[in-house]
Amino acid sequence: MTPPNTPLRLPAHLPDRLRICLWDFSWYTQTTPGEPFEDLDRAFRELVDRGYNTIRICAAPILLFGEHGIDTSTLRFAAVGDSVGEGTRWYNVQGGAVLDLKEHLLALFEAARRHDVYVIVSSWEYQQSPAFLETPTWHDALTAIPPDRRHQALAEAEVRLLDFLQKHGLLDRVAYVEVHNEVDLSRLTEVTGPGEDTFHAQKPYLERALEILQDAYPDVLSTACYGIPPYLDLTSMPGNAQVAHHHFYLYGVLGALEDWAKVRSQPPLFPTPELKTLLRDDAPDFDSWTGHVEPWRLAATGISPSMFYTYDWVDPVKWDDWLYRRYQEHAAAMREGLSARLRAVSAWARRHGVPAVIGEGWIGYTPLEAGFEDGPAGQEFALEAVRSCADLGYWGTLPGSNSAPHHPGGWQNVDFQQRANRLFDSATDN
Repeated sequence: MTPPNTPLRLPAHLPDRLRICLWDFSWYTQTTPGEPFEDLDRAFRELVDRGYNTIRICAAPILLFGEHGIDTSTLRFAAVGDSVGEGTRWYNVQGGAVLDLKEHLLALFEAARRHDVYVIVSSWEYQQSPAFLETPTWHDALTAIPPDRRHQALAEAEVRLLDFLQKHGLLDRVAYVEVHNEVDLSRLTEVTGPGEDTFHAQKPYLERALEILQDAYPDVLSTACYGIPPYLDLTSMPGNAQVAHHHFYLYGVLGALEDWAKVRSQPPLFPTPELKTLLRDDAPDFDSWTGHVEPWRLAATGISPSMFYTYDWVDPVKWDDWLYRRYQEHAAAMREGLSARLRAVSAWARRHGVPAVIGEGWIGYTPLEAGFEDGPAGQEFALEAVRSCADLGYWGTLPGSNSAPHHPGGWQNVDFQQRANRLFDSATDN
C-alpha cells in the first residue's frame, strides 16, 4: 500500500520504503584483509540481516567516467598519514589496497542484485574521497575543473556511469542519483561570490546538472543533497530536484562539548585545557605529536591536524561521560529542532510532488570508539527520528549514520538496526 501523505513520483520497480545504510566511500577505501568491505557478499548479507534494502555510496563518477588521463585499473589506496586517523571515523584506513575501481563498482552492483539491494549513487569527490588515493592525481584532476564547471562535470560523468550500468543490465539497481554529497559543505561552494548565499548561488548550477541527468535518463530520479539543509528557505533548492534529500544532524549536546573543548580550533588556541581533560593518559603533547598528513591530503578533506589529534587521542569514556551528564539540558531542544526540520522538508516535498529522504543523521561527528550515539540515549533519539519519518511519509531514512560496517559500535547493535528498520517499514502497512 502506498504510504500516507507521500506524493510519489517513483519508478514502479523501486520499493515503497528505502531503509538506507551509509557505505559512502568506505566500500572501496576499506577493502584489505580484516577490513569491513574485504568481502562484498558478506557485507551485503549482514546488511540484509539488519533489515536494510538500500546502500548509499560515493561512486567516484569523475574519477571513473570523467575526462582525464588517470588509469583507474590499478588505483592504489593509502592511509591518510603515519598512524593518523586510527581513532577518527572514516579515516581508520589501513591502506595498501590496489583496485580496478570500475570493475569493483560493477562487482558492487552485481552483489546488490544478488541480495536485492538498491543503490543511491552519489559522489564525495569534492569533499573527501581523493584523500585516500596514494597520489594526488585524483585531487588534482578535480581541482583543475573550474568551479563553474564542476556541477556539470559531475552530471556528465554520472550520465556515463548510468550508461555503464545500463550496458551491464544493472540500471534497475539505482534508487536515484545525487549530483554530489552535501553540496553546501563541499568545494562546489566555490561558485559562491563575496557576500552571496551559497545555497542560492549553487541553485542554477544544480538545476543545470539535474537537467543533464534528467534529459539523458528521464526514468532515473536525480536530486541535490544538503548537509545543513536550508529548511527555513527551501526556495534555494533546485526546483527540478526529484527527491527531497537532506541530512539532519542535531548537534545539541555534542555541539556544546565541541564549543566547551574547542575541538575544531587551531593553534595557538589548540589544544585547550578543557580538551586536555578528555584525552587519554598516553596522549602526546600536540606540539610533539609526530602525526603527519601531506598538505594535498588535508586540502582534499575537511579534517584538520587538530581534529585528527582530538579524535585519535581522546578517551572515549571521558567523551561519552561528558555527553551523558549534560544530555538532558539539550534533549528537548534537539527533539524540537529535528521535528521542525523534518516537517519543513516534508511540506516542501508534498508541494513539489516528490518523495522525501533523510540520507544521514542524527546527532553528529564523534570519535570512532565513542559510544554515546550508539548507546541508550542515541538509540532513543534515533528511534524517535525514524518514527517521525514514518509518520510524515518519508520515502527513505536510516537508523543513523554510524549504523554501517565501518563504524564498529553502530554496526554491532544488530537488534537496534532491525528494530529501527522494522519501525520505518511498518508504515507501509498504514
